[in-house]
Amino acid sequence: MLTIRPERPEDHDAIGAVVEAAFGSPAEALLVERIRASDGYRAELALVADLDGAVVGHVMISDAELHTPDAVRRLAMLSPLAVSPAHQKEGIGGELVGTACQLAADAGEALVVLEGSPVYYGRFGFEPSSTYGIDLPIPDWAPRDASQIRWLGEVDPTMTGNVVYSSAFDGLE
Repeated sequence: MLTIRPERPEDHDAIGAVVEAAFGSPAEALLVERIRASDGYRAELALVADLDGAVVGHVMISDAELHTPDAVRRLAMLSPLAVSPAHQKEGIGGELVGTACQLAADAGEALVVLEGSPVYYGRFGFEPSSTYGIDLPIPDWAPRDASQIRWLGEVDPTMTGNVVYSSAFDGLE
């Protein structure tokens, strides 16, 4: 049976293994650790997919900043999303994204931003952030549409500007 639940300290090693296997690199597992150690960590928005007692997926929403023409506003960023390669294409990633976004909405977040595949995340209501005047610092090799947002309520036209990631992301390309 699949359960989506908040991560617990005893899950951390399993989460690291799932994230590293999903991305084929230890960099994203290090990112998860760095986010947990940051001021932007939101334990209630760090979730695991537990399949019959085994961690097979993980997602986090942490704080980022939106630098608008008039202010700096906190916003929610989804990163990273990982599912064990043995359990990909089973809908687990979608369950994690949907649950994380619902919890963010319940917490009063206006939107969620992320970098990722427009084809994959488009299925969950994400759209190009440039449509709304929001710019994420995506790598040069990534398509512009990889910079995405999902509104969790009404569109707020005052939320325009540049997204600035937390320092947990520094040096992880």
